[in-house]
Amino acid sequence: METTRGAERQRTAAERRRRELLEAADRVVLRDGPKASMNAIAAEAGITKPILYRHFGDKGGLYRALAKRHTDALLSALRAALDAPSERRERVEATLDTYLAAIEARPQVYRFLMHPSDDAAPSPEQGFDVGRHSAPLLRRLGEELGKVIAERVDLGPDSEQMARIWGHGIVGMMHAAGDWWLGDRPCSREQLVRSLADLLWGRLAEAGDLPGGQGF
Repeated sequence: METTRGAERQRTAAERRRRELLEAADRVVLRDGPKASMNAIAAEAGITKPILYRHFGDKGGLYRALAKRHTDALLSALRAALDAPSERRERVEATLDTYLAAIEARPQVYRFLMHPSDDAAPSPEQGFDVGRHSAPLLRRLGEELGKVIAERVDLGPDSEQMARIWGHGIVGMMHAAGDWWLGDRPCSREQLVRSLADLLWGRLAEAGDLPGGQGF
């Protein structure tokens, strides 16, 4: 019994330490964006880089942990927008706005997760393939949105497959349009939300809600 309690205490301490290191990494990413380095994160956490490697392996491991942390928070916010007691068009706009507001509020985090550093200075960390790591993040968002659509919208025959197509398509649209908008700021966030909702609205307006569901 004592051995079990000791193992549980160790696990709790390790999880708390990991959380603290991720919070330190977040602070560096908010400051440095895509140029955030393992050296800077270790210094922020008050540890050496080998200890940071012990927890995450390498920058890819740290990236995956940060991506999960921020994707979990984003998915929670998106689900709240989808669950809001309002008309479908309002929920669609609220969901789009939630995504865009998230990347606007923390652009350095977004750029760290989605874009490699443009720093041409030689570095031992060069070659970190952001695209290889960001693709699963977008895929997860697409799958989660597809599940929500499948649970709520009647798309007729092959409804589950159609819902997955819609989920990945909507996430791809949000990501591409949001990336362009965040970089160029060609219009207000409100205008972008309305325009994207207009693009989606034709088929969404026609599809009925599944009986007994929350509605989409």
